[in-house]
Amino acid sequence: MVNKTGVTSTVPVGAVYAPDSPLDWSQSAVPGTTVLDETVAPLASWSAYVAAGDVLTIIDVGGNQSADCLIYDATDHDERYSVPDTIAWQRNVYVDTGTVLRSNLGNPLMTVVVNEIPRQDTIGGACSKESNTLRYGYHTEFQHGCRENFLHEAGKHGLGTRDLVSNLNWFMNVPVEADGTLGIVDGMSAPGKRVAVRAERDVLVIVSNCPQMNNPCNAFNCTPLRMVVVTPETSR
Repeated sequence: MVNKTGVTSTVPVGAVYAPDSPLDWSQSAVPGTTVLDETVAPLASWSAYVAAGDVLTIIDVGGNQSADCLIYDATDHDERYSVPDTIAWQRNVYVDTGTVLRSNLGNPLMTVVVNEIPRQDTIGGACSKESNTLRYGYHTEFQHGCRENFLHEAGKHGLGTRDLVSNLNWFMNVPVEADGTLGIVDGMSAPGKRVAVRAERDVLVIVSNCPQMNNPCNAFNCTPLRMVVVTPETSR
């Protein structure tokens, strides 16, 4: 596949999930005027500009389907989401309601206004073709990962490899144990669970509907995401 900027991608069109998958498409977590309402197919990538004050709701349609996420200032892509700044400012490695997602300059990009699972991850990173082969074997080499999704989607906005940074993982469960070790374990989400983030400035949001099919976190069954952007009623 070749995107609009001529960047070659391994991203497939989508995947077929189990016919008996319990899907819940839900609605925006915040009332308002709908600006955008789109489905992200299994394995696929997505991006959109979200205006300051608008709220993006990400809906975990099938449950425990990780939505890997990057955020950039809409006009200055060199200012982008920063894991260490976000963690340092709030003094908490988990993302939850009220967390301000900060840039590499320490500025607010978006704020979590609704969160329907106990915690969201921002330390687990993104899968890739390389990490797949290391973790699961070279028979997975043909499978793309979130890194490839990010590169494919970023290319639509003139961004490339140097613009990829550590990311958020909405709906993924990465506990930090007492000894400091991390684990990617069974999720705490469910069909229809939502997280909603308000843009504190005009931002570009890039999401990979994680194509990881080699661990049981999503029951080896990649399902869709729903992305809804609204202008809140209080902003009108």
